[in-house]
Amino acid sequence: MSVNSSSPELSILIPALNVPDGLPCPVVLFQHNVEAMIWERRTKVASNPVLKAYMGEQWRRMRNLEREQCLRFDHVVAVSPEDADVFREQYGVRSVSSVPTGVDTDFFRPSGTVAQKPANIVFTGSMDWMPNEDGMAWFVDEILPAIRTEVPDATLTIVGRRPSAKVKALADGRPYVTITGTVPDVRPFLEEAAVVVVPLRIGGGTRIKIYEAMGMERAVVSTTIGAEGLDVQHDEHILLADDPQSFAKSVVSLLRDPARAAAIGQSAATQVRTHFGWASVAEQFAERCLAAAASASRRPIPAMSMSS
Repeated sequence: MSVNSSSPELSILIPALNVPDGLPCPVVLFQHNVEAMIWERRTKVASNPVLKAYMGEQWRRMRNLEREQCLRFDHVVAVSPEDADVFREQYGVRSVSSVPTGVDTDFFRPSGTVAQKPANIVFTGSMDWMPNEDGMAWFVDEILPAIRTEVPDATLTIVGRRPSAKVKALADGRPYVTITGTVPDVRPFLEEAAVVVVPLRIGGGTRIKIYEAMGMERAVVSTTIGAEGLDVQHDEHILLADDPQSFAKSVVSLLRDPARAAAIGQSAATQVRTHFGWASVAEQFAERCLAAAASASRRPIPAMSMSS
């Protein structure tokens, strides 16, 4: 099995290249994202024509490489039915299934020792990853001003490792924006949050950060792309909004109504604890691997060769 590395943008393709063809056993590729989709979406939101052309070329190259790698394996496991459909319909992968994103629901649970901060908005994620960087720049530039017009004491805390220069610059001249950099534990920051935001415009796969926040009983406002592939319902487990005005309005509504935010947080926690704990997801993943092994074992084993 190929597993994802620490680099989100090439999480699967790097180790997959090291797996030779013709192994005498079934081989499963676990796809953390549709990697090419990140570049496709980045191309669509790029305003600079040179950057748009560059991103478009990277998208085409990634799509070709990803298709090539997916077709080498006996079975591909995706993290959502939507991703599985892409691998099947766009890449021609015949043997593909999906497992849901899982989270440690014992670990991501409120401690009761950290006080919630009124009007505190929190985002968590690796801040050297292009979709997170783009999302937070969009949020700070186009959404946060509208929020602060309605809730002047609103603050934003961006929690995540290795913030880029672009991310650090978001706090310049904005004393209400805090960039933490790497932290040993994101849970205290989530527990302090009045609202958690996931304003992603690009990306692929599923966002475990949403399930982590749900486990911490926090209300989340996300774009549709941010919550893509997750089993969540708008206005029950989460609020979904895709344009700056609607996103700001959703955040403001929760900041002004803590009881509603708490109710959504409780409903979200019940959903994730009931269906998406590690034990349940691990069992489903094991089932997919066993089914792939059984199917592959009925096919003749080709001669050993190294992939180019």
